[in-house]
Amino acid sequence: MRRLGLTGGIGSGKSTVAELLRIHGAAVIDADAISRNVTAPGGSAIQPIADAFGAAFITADGALDRDQMRQASYADVHARKRLESIMHPLIGSALERDEAVAIESGSRCIVFDIPLLVESTRWRQKVDQVLVVDCLKEVQIARVVARSALARDMVEKIIASQASRTQRLRAADLIIFNAGDSKALLAREVQQIARLLGL
Repeated sequence: MRRLGLTGGIGSGKSTVAELLRIHGAAVIDADAISRNVTAPGGSAIQPIADAFGAAFITADGALDRDQMRQASYADVHARKRLESIMHPLIGSALERDEAVAIESGSRCIVFDIPLLVESTRWRQKVDQVLVVDCLKEVQIARVVARSALARDMVEKIIASQASRTQRLRAADLIIFNAGDSKALLAREVQQIARLLGL
């Protein structure tokens, strides 16, 4: 069984690549999906976040107010670190649980979809290879603004808080450059990597 770390900057197309790998038979464990789950109404992160930041960061239906938290965490590095100290252990536990399920089911390849894989000190040791989905910064910005209606300056702050493009590429064993001009080309590139992974 192989463990692949999948990463890329916001708007790179990483989620699309993850879904294509899933279609080829990989077990995909998505850290973003776990993050959304633990910050949904009744999620395990809600009370610790309310305790640390105040009830104003929780919506009326009991979920994390993502817009307000995004503003706070990208304006103040200490707030971001406090949020990470709550979220990372919860996400880590869920990732380990999902990995155990994938192993039990006999998966030949587990893909860990981790946005901040390069920034983390522990992930390089947990995976056999790192696949980076790469694209130009202007493409990232355009995609994120179009899909999420975030202002350009907020998208730039998010990009600035992540590993640089150079850092990600240096950490990569495999690279997909996703200019976004051909879904068929992207699918072919993923198919080639799936074959390398034994899928």
